[in-house]
Amino acid sequence: MAELDLSGRRALVTGGGSGIGAAVARRLGAAGARVIVADIDGERAASVAADCASGEPWQVDLADTAELASVELDVDVLVNNAGIQHVARLEEFPPDRFAFMLRLMLEAPFLLIRAALPRMYARSWGRIVNVSSAHGVRASPFKSAYVTAKHGLEGLSKVTALEGAPHGVTSNCVNPGYVRTPLVEAQIADQARVHGLPEDRVVSEILLANEAIKRLIEPDEVAEAVAYLTSPAAQSITGTDLLLDGGWSAR
Repeated sequence: MAELDLSGRRALVTGGGSGIGAAVARRLGAAGARVIVADIDGERAASVAADCASGEPWQVDLADTAELASVELDVDVLVNNAGIQHVARLEEFPPDRFAFMLRLMLEAPFLLIRAALPRMYARSWGRIVNVSSAHGVRASPFKSAYVTAKHGLEGLSKVTALEGAPHGVTSNCVNPGYVRTPLVEAQIADQARVHGLPEDRVVSEILLANEAIKRLIEPDEVAEAVAYLTSPAAQSITGTDLLLDGGWSAR
């Protein structure tokens, strides 16, 4: 791939204060983009923004969808990445937690896309990348809210692709398997509990059980996939998934 040049472009990365989001923000910043690092933790957002040549932090609670509905965005690249996990059996899953996760991981991306499209359309150029998951195309037990949100994000991304195509806007999902992030590390104890396993067996026997490549993915790998979808080489790619799942979906 030719060297990615996003000079003069503005990018917004949600959940940019750590993990995949931080890696994406730094990668787009290295390509010359002015990066808005959005995170509920203002200090983390500011730290990552400082790593980008033209970065700026945005402390925001994306689950506050009433407030988010009035936001106006002027960006060329939108990366919907923010997310959380909760592991529990369906009959034990707290309804308020389920609703919160759908607000954060499905309603917030809709509202941000809705806010970004008018100016993308006016410039006849835009790149929307939704960080989905292998769970956007596959399901696992004990993750009802996460799987539901990611499946919904897949549909939202495809509709955006169809509506955006006449205006020079592409929309795609990046679908990693288990990535070495705080989100994954935090769920090991919960996975051990629901599966009745010791924590030191969770990664090999649960997280990587369905993946042919038996290793956790690094955040920088996901960032490169996101960067590719913003590049000229990907201008005809829209409405689809870029899977980085170690062969999980090949089964």
